[in-house]
Amino acid sequence: MSASSLIAARACQISAAGQFGIESEVPSPCVSVCRMTPDRSHCEGCFRTLDEIRAWSKASGAERRVIWAALLRRAGVTPPEELA
Repeated sequence: MSASSLIAARACQISAAGQFGIESEVPSPCVSVCRMTPDRSHCEGCFRTLDEIRAWSKASGAERRVIWAALLRRAGVTPPEELA
């Protein structure tokens, strides 16, 4: 399974569980493939940048949804409606 497919499946799972909602704790996009691309632009597993990875633990729900939308676009995946 490709990294894009893994992150798309994770987004679908989270969306189906309603965890992208305003009142929900937004889960991490980590898929346990923690390796930066050769150009160090983003993680090969979750597609987050180093700045996004560093910011995640202190990010609000709104900020986490913005990160999710950006990483999905980076992966070539259309974000679900809740993140649009």
